[in-house]
This record gives sequence, C-alpha cells and structure tokens, in this order.
Amino acid sequence: MSPVQLVQQLNQIASPLSAQQVTDLQTLVAQLNPVQQAWVSGYLAASANAAMPSAQTTSLAPQANEASVLTILYGSQTGNAKGVANQLKEQAEAKGITVKLVNMSDYKTSQLKKEKFIVVAVSTYGEGEPPEDAENLHAFLASKKAPKLNGVKVAVIGLGDTSYEFFCQTAIDFEQRFNALGADTLVTRAELDVDYEEQATQWISGAVEAFEPEFKSNNQAGAQVIPMSGFAAAHANSSQYNKQNPFAAELSLSQKITGRDSTKDVRHVEISLEESGITYQPGDALGVYFLNDETLVDAALAQTGLQGDEQVTVGQETLTVRQALIEKLELTQSYPGFVEKYASATNNKQLLALTEDKATLREYIEARQIFDVIAQNPAKLDAQVLVDCARKLQARLYSIASSQAEVEEEVHLTIGLVEFDAFDSEHLGGCSGYLARRAEEGTSIKVFVEHNDNFRLPVDNNTPVIMVGPGTGIAPFRAFLQERDAREAEGENWLFFGNPHFTQDFLYQVELQGYVKSGLLTKIDLAFSRDQAEKVYVQDRLREQGEQVFAWLEKGAHFYICGDANRMAKDVHQVLLEIVTTFGGKNEEQAEQYLKDLRSANRYQKDVY
Repeated sequence: MSPVQLVQQLNQIASPLSAQQVTDLQTLVAQLNPVQQAWVSGYLAASANAAMPSAQTTSLAPQANEASVLTILYGSQTGNAKGVANQLKEQAEAKGITVKLVNMSDYKTSQLKKEKFIVVAVSTYGEGEPPEDAENLHAFLASKKAPKLNGVKVAVIGLGDTSYEFFCQTAIDFEQRFNALGADTLVTRAELDVDYEEQATQWISGAVEAFEPEFKSNNQAGAQVIPMSGFAAAHANSSQYNKQNPFAAELSLSQKITGRDSTKDVRHVEISLEESGITYQPGDALGVYFLNDETLVDAALAQTGLQGDEQVTVGQETLTVRQALIEKLELTQSYPGFVEKYASATNNKQLLALTEDKATLREYIEARQIFDVIAQNPAKLDAQVLVDCARKLQARLYSIASSQAEVEEEVHLTIGLVEFDAFDSEHLGGCSGYLARRAEEGTSIKVFVEHNDNFRLPVDNNTPVIMVGPGTGIAPFRAFLQERDAREAEGENWLFFGNPHFTQDFLYQVELQGYVKSGLLTKIDLAFSRDQAEKVYVQDRLREQGEQVFAWLEKGAHFYICGDANRMAKDVHQVLLEIVTTFGGKNEEQAEQYLKDLRSANRYQKDVY
C-alpha cells in the first residue's frame, strides 16, 4: 500500500486527526516522491519518540543553552551560499560545536539579542542587492529596531561575481551593520568570486578554528542527530549528481519557438534524465555546463602564439591547453580579474592603464567578451600563464520549464539566445549559443539540479496563484501549470505574460490556450509591447486589473514574478505597492509592510536574474 493510499484510509478509521488535518496531510503526501515520503516518515517517527518520556529519550544529553550555540544564517539566491552554510555546519559539528542553521527568511529577529556567536553566509545579486530570503534581516539590521549586540562575535562569508560592479556588497553590508550594533568581527570577511569552492573551504576551516576555543569551556558534546528508524540518512534528492558531479545527459531537442521575423531567438530545450535518478520540483533550476566555440578558441590560441597541444593544469587535472579553453575556462563572460591578469602577463601598457580605474575598466569589459580582449591585444604567452589568467567555467542556471509529473525522466528549459554584433562580428552567449547553435540533438551535456525552496507552489492545492512572467520568465510557470494540472488542483491560476509581438513571440501559445479552454488557467492577461503605438508591459496589465489583483491577494493568493530583475521586477513591485495603496486603503508605509508580510508568509516570491 502506498503512503498516499494509507493517508486516504485515515478518513475511514478512527483517527486522532481532524478532518482538516487529514486533508492537509493528503495534500502534502501527494506532492512528495518516495524518498521524500520516507524522510518525512522517519522524521515524524523520531519526533514522536522524542516527545515520549522513556529511558531512551531521557538519556540524551541536555540541550545546550543559547549562549553555547553557533548560529549560521544564510541568504542564498541560487543555492551556493546555502551549500557553504551547510559545509560550515558539518565542520563545526565535527569539532563539537553545537550549531543552529537558519535561512534568513525564517529567522526571528527577536532572537538576535540572545545570540553570542553568528556566522553569515550570503550572496549578492543585481546592483549590490541581497537575495530574496535575506531582504528582511538586511533591512532590520539597518533599522532603529535592531538591538545592541555588544560582545557578540560574528564572521561573514560573501559570494558574488566580479563581473558586477557591487561585488559581495551584501556581505559587506551585513558585517558593517553587525559592527555598528556593537558586534565584534572574529574572522576576516571573505569575498569570493564565482570560482569559490577552494577558497570557501579554506575560510570555513579558519572560521571553525577561530570559534572552537569559544566553545571549549562549555564542554559541548555537539549537535545530535537522531537516527531515523528503518533507513540510513536520506536526502530529499536521491541522485548523486550535483554541481561538482554533474550528470551526462542527452540533448533531445532544441527547437526555436519564436517566429521567423521575431527579434528574439527563444528555444524550447528538452534534455533526457533517463537512468540518472535526478528529481526536481517546479521552481527549481537546471545547471548546464557548455563547451566554448572551437573556432574562437583556435583563434585565441593563434593570437597568443600557441599550438593547442601544450600541457596545462586546471585544478588537479592535466590536459592540453586547447581542451582546457574549450571545456574548462570562462571565455565569454568578461570580468575585471581576467583583464588585470592578462595585462600583467603581457605587459600591455594600455590594458594596465585601464586596470587603474575601476569605472573605465568596467566600461571596457561591458562591451567585450574575453575572446575580444585576447583578439584585440594579441601577445605570445606561455600556455599555463594564459590558463591562469582565466577562471573556471561556471554552469549557467536556467529556470526549469516542466513538471516531472508531466514529463517524467525529462527536463525542459526555455532559453533566449544571447546574440549581438560587436567589432564587426556576431557574438553569442556562452551557454545559449552552445545550446541554440552548436550542440546537436543527441549531444551529451553535463547538468545538475539546483533546488530553490524560495520559489514553490503553495502546499494547499486550493490556494489561488498569480504568476507574472514576461519573455523567458514564462519558464517556471509552465512548470507550475503542468504541476497544478497533474495534481488536479482546484485553486485558481492567473498568468500575466508579455513579449514584443503576438504573432512572433507568444511562447507556448497553444499550450496556454489549451489551459484556458480546460479551465486550469482561470485568467490570462497579455502585454505585447510593440503591437500598438504605445508600449504596454505586464506591469501595465497588472495596474489595469488592480482591484481584482488585490481581491485575490486578500483571499490568500500567492504572487510570483520571474524575469528581469533590474527593470521588470522592480516595476511590478512598484505597481503592487500602488494596488495595495489604492484598493487596500493603505498609506505607502503600510503598503510596504503588506508586501513584506506576504514575503514572510512565502506568498510573494521572485525568481529574477
């Protein structure tokens, strides 16, 4: 008998659960895969055992007092900072330190005045902004409500991307705000670039070493793990594949889904996960590793006086320089570090002058890929020196556009080809160019799933949802709709979608119209910006439907945004404030608080880039 059938029988037998509790339990179990069901079963069994007075439970070590706990707070946009926080937790517990690991979105700010030891692991995105789950704590620490933290010891590790101007700004903010409240920095702040793993491991070891003496006097036994009866430690995702160990998947389809005359080339991509055991949920992202353009790599080798067969080392691996440039190194997305190292290695006076002014350097790299920097500044280099100038190639993350309930051992993506003309030649994005132009169907592509618990459908299938996803931002909402359809969810669904032209850019038009016809998609509002004299965007459609949008929010709807972070998401947020002010009868401050409350309740979620 399956767990779902077992729960369904609760209605037919005497049960200590109320009817509503049975319904809620059925809703939850229906969403879980077998591994997740096993984990929940073990967790509940352990919780029940812990609640019962017995020799087994009373023999456990007493809980540590709060002053003896190392609180690790993480704010993560793509999961990297969460991974670092978990790594820190494991190493600290191995040293006998009791750890409390908390997502910043779940952290109660009233707890701050009780803390003694805090580590912050946080990423930065956009224009120096905190990730979604760190916003409230980030703002609270800068407010008058924040308590004095004299005597508190803190350490901060930041993850970012030097391609962006405000590198690791959120980590800097957190440390400065903790210090302003009286906390002392125990470990020098780490500001790590995209190729962060090795440096993160070193910093974590140093941080644990610094905190360890603070706990020795307490003679702690360390945080305890209660064994789950019936199975060993299970993970929510049963696959062994991850960022460090990606799965070699097969590219099944890369199909253009914009019209012949569209200004955009958008691809519907299907990838087989057969025999991988990989599971994902709507809202997750897929990490994709790609190969650099061989033609451009060969040109770069010629421009640096290399044959391509010279042996080099990348990390712990020895291979030819040509193979390294194709498979292992970032050569499309420019960043200051490459220009600085390349300028020094080639003793190029013009490039060296550029590196002395950050604003000028950023303006220079904004217009160029790394291939361009090499092409415009050719010089003979040792193969290893060239390799050492570049950083490791990073997987690109794409919002998953499918539900496994619908597509089973496949994963679908909606990818916009990045293409532009510069310096008398066509330029393509690294991964989008590979998937759209160079990789053939049947090609093996290394992939992994990046889970995103900050972008999830509501557990209750009766809850209405509002989805705002212009352009390729439609991707996760296609997954949401497939999932709601598979669940036979009765909650209403409202989609706002926009793109330049109805005839050329209505992505997944037939599918969406089918959902409207079947009743799954309760409402759809479209904004095709170039089909009339005055441009119309999704935020304009939201404003037009303001009264109904507020009514949906008042009856419990979850609100989701996916797409451009710098313009669209900010404009949508501003229109939401206007809607709450106008139809909720609130002033600006009250409207802001209304949206903060939605975020705290996980009813206002963003997947933006």
